[in-house]
Amino acid sequence: MGTFAFKMPDIGEGVVEGEVVEWMVAVGDVVKEDDPILSVMTDKATVEIPSPVDGKVISVIGEAGDTLPVGVVCIEFEVDGDGNAASSVDVPTPAPEPKAEPASTPEPEAAPEVKTSPVAAAPVAAAPAVQRAAGTKALSSPAVRQRARQANIDLNMVAGSGPAGRISHADLDAHIAGGVSGASRARPMGASARTERNGTEEIKVIGLRRKIAEGMVSSYTTIPHFSYFEEVDVTALEELRQHLNATRPEGAPKLTYLPFIMQALVKALGERPECNAVYDDDSNIVTRHEAINLGIATQTDRGLFVPVVQHVEAMDIWQSAEEMVRVTSATRDGKATADDLSGSTFTITSLGRLGGLGATPIINKPEVGILGIHNAKERAVVRDGNIVIRRMMNLSSSWDHRVVDGHDGASLVQLVKSYLEHPATIFM
Repeated sequence: MGTFAFKMPDIGEGVVEGEVVEWMVAVGDVVKEDDPILSVMTDKATVEIPSPVDGKVISVIGEAGDTLPVGVVCIEFEVDGDGNAASSVDVPTPAPEPKAEPASTPEPEAAPEVKTSPVAAAPVAAAPAVQRAAGTKALSSPAVRQRARQANIDLNMVAGSGPAGRISHADLDAHIAGGVSGASRARPMGASARTERNGTEEIKVIGLRRKIAEGMVSSYTTIPHFSYFEEVDVTALEELRQHLNATRPEGAPKLTYLPFIMQALVKALGERPECNAVYDDDSNIVTRHEAINLGIATQTDRGLFVPVVQHVEAMDIWQSAEEMVRVTSATRDGKATADDLSGSTFTITSLGRLGGLGATPIINKPEVGILGIHNAKERAVVRDGNIVIRRMMNLSSSWDHRVVDGHDGASLVQLVKSYLEHPATIFM
């Protein structure tokens, strides 16, 4: 019998140490090659390390929470044969020399880190490559499959040197390193060649993007958000919108859904004034506004801005549409004034054509609420026990739970829903 000392493997990408998350074995346990023995966390990922040999655990080094450097012995096994007792010295192990025999049945002297590293790059000597016909499942052990998943490698693209094309750790190492036979060895018949890309781009967060980042962090870390979702049947609203666009006055802008939502908010916020407010964290004062100044979140090539349509309560549908087009266009063109970009009491954000089913919009601090609009599309719904096709729109909202109770935020959304589903009531 001999002793096999296993060193913390090099798990790639410049990682020099790992924190022990969990030992999956204890002294006295008998393990098989590829059985999981240790879970290690780096600053990049959590990696499960398999046993390099068949044997009995005789010692483990380090407990959960301990940090072990790459190359230090972390576990020792009692194994058949001579083992590798000489390598129990706690120094990094150099990359192994290529071996002529297939690596799927390594002798105990084989360096263990080559077998366990998810991104190891040690070459192996040529072995008869087994090409699989396209569509044939690759054979490998669970540990090899796990390593491949961690390295984002499709095992069907890796040639195996074992029986029936079985893929060993060494085969995977050779594939990662480029192998001794190049891409042709690593590619099954009928598969196209792929090229690894490893480039990076560093972009310094400055200017507006930094301000946006700071604002989002401030909002999300100081405001306890709660979100509320609802779906709205806008079939009748769509009919009204089409009619008004077809008969609109000369020079009037074409109506989207937003002017209707703005007008619905005028009525809803009038009934729920606690939602049309701003909160001063420092003074702990909530200021409710009679004026309804609606911020319209607008994406530009310079970042996200929130131009404001002031005093929507004093506008009709055409005026609100015209002013919305003016401030959002000026913002996209970089011509918005300071007044155009300040003074909002409530914000609308729209994902436009991207739509989506739901989102959790971040409140435009110091406001206490925000309404997210998703695109309208035809869906099958149940009406009076029958399945019918209706045009549906989803609404997402977020609220400052310090000053807006769940009932208040939900009530505001339900009022908006009612006005949009019965659009004549918007104008009554």
